[in-house]
Amino acid sequence: MDSKLIVIAIGGNSLIEDSKHVTVSAQYEAAAKTAHHIARLVKEGHRVVIAHGNGPQVGYILLRAEYARKILHTVPLDSCVADTQGAIGYQLQRALDNEFAALGIKQNVATVVTQVEVDPKDKSFENPTKPIGSFMSQEEAMGHKEKDGWSIMEDAGRGYRRVVASPKPKKIVELDTIKTLLDNNIIVIAAGGGGIPVVRAEDGTLSGKEAVIDKDLAAAILAKDLKADMFVISTAVERVCLNYGKPDQKELKSITIPEIDKYIEEGHFAPGSMLPKIQAIRDFVSSTGGTGLITDPAHLYDALYNGAGTKVVS
Repeated sequence: MDSKLIVIAIGGNSLIEDSKHVTVSAQYEAAAKTAHHIARLVKEGHRVVIAHGNGPQVGYILLRAEYARKILHTVPLDSCVADTQGAIGYQLQRALDNEFAALGIKQNVATVVTQVEVDPKDKSFENPTKPIGSFMSQEEAMGHKEKDGWSIMEDAGRGYRRVVASPKPKKIVELDTIKTLLDNNIIVIAAGGGGIPVVRAEDGTLSGKEAVIDKDLAAAILAKDLKADMFVISTAVERVCLNYGKPDQKELKSITIPEIDKYIEEGHFAPGSMLPKIQAIRDFVSSTGGTGLITDPAHLYDALYNGAGTKVVS
């Protein structure tokens, strides 16, 4: 296979494998497993850009802030995303450095703290629906609503949670920086957690927003803007399935854009899990004519070389 530019979006299972292994050291071990498979692709001569999720890690920062609220200031959500970009980027950099050393190859890796522009008039700001952080009692929730201006919702009888906007990404602010690094043969980690949500004023200045961006949609924009040959989404399952979890479950080895549209209309993909991944892959493939892949971390290499995963083509 010729050298390709591949954008890989890795999900939360690449960093936290289960609820019993959430410490920083456990997260590094999970990252190292994913890095092992990515390093094999680099050894084959491919250029790689890695985007990643950060949902649980942002939740931990918010929870720490909640416990410490009587003695420390709270952390704005855009800063939480920036913090996790640095911390997770460090874990992935170290894991990849160690894998490259084991493979006997010299390869530099860099993490770019990435801002992503969103539309200040995005409808999600008027109706926030994305739950973040821990569950609260009604009293705690109302206190935050009055004091901090949080939007609050009751979550399926389990308690109250803060909800924030999840606007669509429009533009990667640091795109030229990422391109420069790639042109100098550096593996890039970027747009972590969907990127830090920012809006640009008429005078060109940027300001952060209390929001979260879907990391697969942001990674799709990154892949399109970089003119990537391939966009890969790493998730919890090896292949996309129809009738997932039912007796007539069917794995899909390959899927076309018309088939995707048909399956979405039939309601095969859950809105909170597979649907945004399918939509992100569809966006990339239909816009560029490139190849999309969806698989789990353990099959990243085999998805390119041995027919694993689900291939998405136009």
